[in-house]
Amino acid sequence: MSGAPPRPLASGERVLVCGAAGFVGSHLCERLLQRGCEVLAVDNLISGDLQNLASMLDAPRFRFLRYDVCSPPPREAEGVSRIFNLACPASPAHYQRIPVQTVLASTLGVWQLLELARRSGARLLQASTSEVYGDALEHPQQESHWGHVNPVGPRACYDEGKRCAEAMLVAYAQQYGTDVCIARLFNTYGPRLRPGDGRVVSNFIVQALQGEPITLYGDGLQTRSFCYVDDTVRGLCALMESGWPGPVNLGNPSECHMVELAARVQALIGSASPLVLRPLPPDDPRRRRPDIRLARQRLGWWPEVGLDDGLALTVSYFRARLALPPEAPVTMSPGLGTAEGGAC
Repeated sequence: MSGAPPRPLASGERVLVCGAAGFVGSHLCERLLQRGCEVLAVDNLISGDLQNLASMLDAPRFRFLRYDVCSPPPREAEGVSRIFNLACPASPAHYQRIPVQTVLASTLGVWQLLELARRSGARLLQASTSEVYGDALEHPQQESHWGHVNPVGPRACYDEGKRCAEAMLVAYAQQYGTDVCIARLFNTYGPRLRPGDGRVVSNFIVQALQGEPITLYGDGLQTRSFCYVDDTVRGLCALMESGWPGPVNLGNPSECHMVELAARVQALIGSASPLVLRPLPPDDPRRRRPDIRLARQRLGWWPEVGLDDGLALTVSYFRARLALPPEAPVTMSPGLGTAEGGAC
């Protein structure tokens, strides 16, 4: 895959965003509208939330269709020039509840979109994940690392589905010359994360705001690298415009222990929530940190929002969503899981 010439996103260009009602997808739609694109947003709402798109639904260059990527693309999608595919449940709480739909989204769904790209001559960006590295045998993770993934474990529907999606993009590029690119997203966070979705940032914040114990898995010393959503979206657009196929890591190389993340959340909120340890889930990666040298060299991209600044913005969002006063948390209904994962 040698790639195509760079081509900036143009005003008036027709762009398809799959998984548009999701966390990252909705922020991407906003960015594309700001760039002047005509956005066709599709989502089956199995894990997305139409409320994420509320501010855009009446925009003149925006259209939303409820659609499952595993079905043949809607007539309106024919002839688009760019396709961003983020259509897959991305948090453990979602994909472990619907493993069949999850693996189909990354196989049958990706095949449908590749066929659309082939017919339309569109460039297809696949939002892959750091989970393709599994419990990685090298650290930090470079794009050349093949990964260490359990193909029959509880995370396999997501991990192996995304790995298969990457393989299909490469196959279409080699056999048909389809214009494709692959972004491997590391843990992304920010406004529009959903309470109780199994992602560690949202769960820590909600538990702290509710005055509940903050749940840590294992010894709390496992690490993740958190990238603010605006930085992730900027990287996706840069890759789409570059003409380069990737794969490329998009993430923040600043590594953070889970116990440190909990402490930062407590400090931002002024929470006295105690920390509670639970057994580490099967196949949960111990360390996760992207090597972003390729993103810097090929895309001129690196993250700009620091963790404390991004967490502050995310806390403000959850205060408003949970209708909490800014000065103190209150106790609400108990019970949230806190699985650590969900790269997107």
